Amino acid sequence: MSVRLQGVSKAFGLTRAVNEVSLELNPGEVFAVLGPSGCGKTTLLRLVAGFERPDAGSIEVAGAVLAGPGCFTPPERRQIGMVFQDYALFPHLSVERNVAFGVSRGERSAVRRTLELVGLQHKAERFPHELSGGERQRVALARALAPEPELVLLDEPFSSLDAGLRAALRREVELILRDAGATALLVTHDQEEALSLADRVGVMRDGRLVQVGDPEEVYRHPADRFTAQFVGEVNVLSGVAREGGVQTALGTFDCPSHAAGAVHVALRPEHLELRLDSAGNASVLEREFRGHDVLYRLRHQGGSTVLVQLPSVQLFEVGARVHVKPVRSASAPLVD
Repeated sequence: MSVRLQGVSKAFGLTRAVNEVSLELNPGEVFAVLGPSGCGKTTLLRLVAGFERPDAGSIEVAGAVLAGPGCFTPPERRQIGMVFQDYALFPHLSVERNVAFGVSRGERSAVRRTLELVGLQHKAERFPHELSGGERQRVALARALAPEPELVLLDEPFSSLDAGLRAALRREVELILRDAGATALLVTHDQEEALSLADRVGVMRDGRLVQVGDPEEVYRHPADRFTAQFVGEVNVLSGVAREGGVQTALGTFDCPSHAAGAVHVALRPEHLELRLDSAGNASVLEREFRGHDVLYRLRHQGGSTVLVQLPSVQLFEVGARVHVKPVRSASAPLVD
């Protein structure tokens, strides 16, 4: 089942929330739209769900045009499942009756199958207030999957959970969607969530998709400075492009572009390494211990601030003099 958006736009007054977005999802694909608050990602989801009408463009699911010039299919007839940010469960209904909501009586066997799929068959008679946050999220997902929709939409589905539970539940939700064979469209502002869960990621800014690609491509080869900085920690360095690479204050980096002259490159903190050196080229300003790794903020001898991320097996003290340089074969894409 494919999903196709062609030139979709939506404005609220003078604000264009979604601006000529074109996108195609493959059958069984999990696609994440990643962007900051106010970029238009939730409006895009609401347009696909049918909660908003596009001002221009068309939306097609499984070969059927759901919205376009002279055409609009209401939400209840779109065969689309929705998982809301706040779960939107009925507090007076049991887990089983929540999941059964919207499923015809002749298809109630699907409710039991879906509860088994999300691992909650043993809590079918419980009520939402008797469940943990992760269990309530799985009920919401089960309710979206039970009618066997053409498409599942997820609106910031993990934002209300604590960090540890978010990580565990992301993996659970991915496996559930894969087992169900569902095509899914997720919107989130959490780059780790998008990169770890999705087959492809679309980065959104000011109502437009500025880059679409698999997670590795978007992270390693951002299309512009905004994408580089939003998708993760990054150093943006001035340099001079010549044949064979880009020369910067930190060293020379491989660059796939044929650009020449003054450029800016994006370098991830994990692409740099440190060693203690009393005559080094930087000093440690701050360190942020994250358990499995440490993010260091350095003051380079040229006056710039440099971020370096290293495993936590070795710690450099704040104030230490160090030498920072690129790891071997580090590549740094050009950015605006």
